[in-house]
Amino acid sequence: MSEKTPIDVNALMQAIPYARYLGITVDQRGNEITTVLHFSQHLIGNPVLPALHGGVIGAFLETTAIAQLAFEFAAGDASAAALPKPIGLTIDYLRSGRPMDTYGRAEITKQGRRVATVRAEAWQDDRSRPIATAHGHFLLQAADDAPAS
Repeated sequence: MSEKTPIDVNALMQAIPYARYLGITVDQRGNEITTVLHFSQHLIGNPVLPALHGGVIGAFLETTAIAQLAFEFAAGDASAAALPKPIGLTIDYLRSGRPMDTYGRAEITKQGRRVATVRAEAWQDDRSRPIATAHGHFLLQAADDAPAS
């Protein structure tokens, strides 16, 4: 395996408008990343409970998977054109997301030349009690394979 320059995953998150709108950042420690969905009132979907919107949780899990893939496979500056593209994503909602910060981690479970399978989970105050999990397939695209803008 050749040495590659790691990308700045936080800068990548800031380059994705929807991730920036949701307030997603990345905590990188060594060769491990954790995504953080910082709570904001605009993320509430059910004000009666209150609970995070399911679409926000789904987008957070998808972004977590993309961040993990970019972290593992991209070198140098990752452009939005070279980011992995979701092919299919299944989300299991396990419990309501409370109005607090949410954390996510992803694991690449299978990787081919063009497609990767990723499992992601989101939790709040206790990692052993996830609020949602996701299983997805992503199309990998090398920077030189990316379509010209």
